[in-house]
Amino acid sequence: MNWDDLRFLIELARAGSLAAAARRLAVDQTTVARRLRALEDTLGTPLMERSAGHWQPTPVGARVLARAEQIARDVDGIARLADPEADSVSGQVRLTSVTAIIDGLLIPALPRLYARHPALHLELLASNESLDVARREADIALRLARPRAGDFLMRKLADCAFACYATPSSPADAPWLAYHAALAHTPEMRWLAEHQGDRPIRLRSDSLHGLARAAAQGLGAAVLPCFVGDAEPGLVRTSGLLLKREVWMLIHPDARRLARVNAVAAWLEECFQTSVLQNDGNLSDLADKSG
Repeated sequence: MNWDDLRFLIELARAGSLAAAARRLAVDQTTVARRLRALEDTLGTPLMERSAGHWQPTPVGARVLARAEQIARDVDGIARLADPEADSVSGQVRLTSVTAIIDGLLIPALPRLYARHPALHLELLASNESLDVARREADIALRLARPRAGDFLMRKLADCAFACYATPSSPADAPWLAYHAALAHTPEMRWLAEHQGDRPIRLRSDSLHGLARAAAQGLGAAVLPCFVGDAEPGLVRTSGLLLKREVWMLIHPDARRLARVNAVAAWLEECFQTSVLQNDGNLSDLADKSG
């Protein structure tokens, strides 16, 4: 068996399509299909099947996949233990978070990190998708909710407060600006659904900064994190603090042994201690105003 073929099985199962797996592996689709067939021929059984345009593991494939992912975690752990730069603050650290935190909080604080550790290279993965720390898709992840379970170390960094924002001249019944329906499960969009009233939703977007800029143009009111709304020129709070979301830092246990990961983790803690995420106001006594 070519053990590297297992990597192609894992990525196809995660991505769900040959095209997406090929992008993640930096190969073409035919290579992914060929390596899957080679693994299936070696084991003598189908491992993946295509249904409604989506690749899914067969019952046998699911069992093979579970063992393959464990092997991949063990290999990653060995690689970390053998890292020649493990004890020095140098090399690359992959950090993922939602776009708003990357753009609004971390990038402005990068000069301090690089001044302290000039040999460090940070790869910021600004995404609303949950990259998996346990699978080493990222060394550190920031989440806006406490994970229920997972193979990682976690620590709460801050409470992220939310309020309503609009321009000073916006009427009290200004239309709402909101996320796309796919993000309706977020606490801020659930709050909006409960307090929308007769005010229509004029704009939907998956860009938090886009909603803030639209509000600053007078297009309507938006429920925003205070660190975004307070920093947007032309916006004012039109409510008290409405809700909060916890910010959690996740680190793979093996990655925690690396000096460069520890350095980034310490920097993140500083960023959140000195940021406006927690804001003024009493988060334990949240306001209930719609603006």
